[in-house]
Amino acid sequence: MLDSAVVDAVRLSLLIAASATALVAVPGVAFGYLLARREFFGRSVVEALAALPLYCPPTAVGFVLLALLRRDGPLGADTLGFDPDLLLTWRGAVLASACMSFPLVARTARVAFEGVPARLETMAASLGASRVQVLWRVTLPLARGGLVAALLVGFSRALGEFGATVIVAGNIPGRTQTLATGIYDALQVGRGERALQLAALSVLLGFGAVWTSEWLISRRRRA
Repeated sequence: MLDSAVVDAVRLSLLIAASATALVAVPGVAFGYLLARREFFGRSVVEALAALPLYCPPTAVGFVLLALLRRDGPLGADTLGFDPDLLLTWRGAVLASACMSFPLVARTARVAFEGVPARLETMAASLGASRVQVLWRVTLPLARGGLVAALLVGFSRALGEFGATVIVAGNIPGRTQTLATGIYDALQVGRGERALQLAALSVLLGFGAVWTSEWLISRRRRA
């Protein structure tokens, strides 16, 4: 039987991962489209900046977010005039997870859009379709499988996030403790059985999301 702490950790992890994925879905897909279809000055710099969370320690990303969100920070209560209520809350965990999963969503979306033949878009435009119609009727349907895979990859990354989350949201049982932070906490207090349960659930959930993502990508390649 799973104890209440494990159930709470699973529930919060799924909530945070789903919310983070929803938060980065539109900007991540839009950024992927921009990189796949547009050339602009400073593109390499923008692309490198967006990918930084992949190459920086997650704790560094968490520290930057903490510096921004603290009371006297640029996005803190003293500066904004109201408390954004993000630090040490599940909403802060969502923000931290979103920052870590955004680069993966954008990159996978970019690959999906690059797999759509540009000539089909050109043909649709030559037949009188507007840019929005081409995007909605041609590009998005053809890239759909890859875009779903991008969201699943982002969900998996958010599900396993630890470093940035623990700095911004802490590790409060029932409030901000996720599968990843729960494993760490259980090991710290010598609860090996609980850590094993949390690790097994993490593996199952992560495998399900990644397997589905890879299946969608391979299916799209075959098509």
